Amino acid sequence: MDTLSYKTISANKETVNKEWLLVDAEGETLGRLSSVVAKLLRGKYKTNFTPHVDCGDNVIVINAEKIQLTGKKWTDKQYFSHTGYPGGQRITTPAQLIAKKPIALVEKAVKGMLPKNRLGSALYRNLYVYAGSEHKQEAQKPKKIDINSIK
Repeated sequence: MDTLSYKTISANKETVNKEWLLVDAEGETLGRLSSVVAKLLRGKYKTNFTPHVDCGDNVIVINAEKIQLTGKKWTDKQYFSHTGYPGGQRITTPAQLIAKKPIALVEKAVKGMLPKNRLGSALYRNLYVYAGSEHKQEAQKPKKIDINSIK
């Protein structure tokens, strides 16, 4: 009996293979899209997933301004921030956010689904969001994937 077959293999920076993936956000629901993108960034779909290592892929999201929200979330959902000064609470709705910066809605949703530590910051740097259908990562030859096929 081969004892090596029972060893747990942990991935590290050198052994992990990162791919470039292209996700089209047109007509997709924000939360469902961001949860799949967060899992792709984290590497949860890979067989050699290691929780403390950046073993996820680089993800490019295009058509971020064509994202959908269900119900009355465009006006009723609120994002809170604070300036740090007394009375400095600022409230924004998704409609205001997408009018000001179209990619911010997707970025904010995905960032909230990543770990809140140094690993999460490193994973967030592997996300590229674009408002239109054009992106700058043509040289990397990203593989287009359908998020509805991933469970």
